[in-house]
Amino acid sequence: MKKNLIFTMAALALVFSLSSFMSLSSLVNGIFADERAAAANMAPTKSLYDFTVNSLDGKPVALKGFKGKKVVILNVASKCGFTPQYADWEKFYKEHGSKIVVLGFPANNFKSQEPGSNEEIAEFCKKNYGVTFPMFEKVSVLGDDQAPIYKWLTHKDLNGWNDQAPTWNFCKYVINEKGELTNFFNSKVKPEDEEFKKAVGI
Repeated sequence: MKKNLIFTMAALALVFSLSSFMSLSSLVNGIFADERAAAANMAPTKSLYDFTVNSLDGKPVALKGFKGKKVVILNVASKCGFTPQYADWEKFYKEHGSKIVVLGFPANNFKSQEPGSNEEIAEFCKKNYGVTFPMFEKVSVLGDDQAPIYKWLTHKDLNGWNDQAPTWNFCKYVINEKGELTNFFNSKVKPEDEEFKKAVGI
């Protein structure tokens, strides 16, 4: 009888110890899991809606005006092998502009392929491609003079995940309806590409 009592008490003590250890282990694992998740998904410190940029004719445009729409941002150039994409993106904008906005930012960073003034760029786009999607003042998309909006697009401590800067003219950044950066596409990608269509939900 006495042996049975001792055995029962020892078993209970063992169960209690194991239970306490498992609870402690679960707690520790939970803490580290939360830390790992936070490290993998940095919270963006800004959104698209924090920026105001100047249009080609010098008027300030608050990008919060595009809330509720997806946005595709292009760094464009007038003397590039990809310049004919102006026609592709104009067609896309005409078809989907009520839900997906295209924004063009002329830049002279790659082989000086956008040498013109803002006025010359506006004339070129209108005359050659009939561009109606919003176009903005020429900016730098790389380097020490990188425009604030491109700093946001290319620094993950600002946008939450992406460090990819434009590799050439006509790179694309996709922003969702909440102003969050979701995708980057290289110069070759056009509106009809399946991965792009998937990214914008068409």
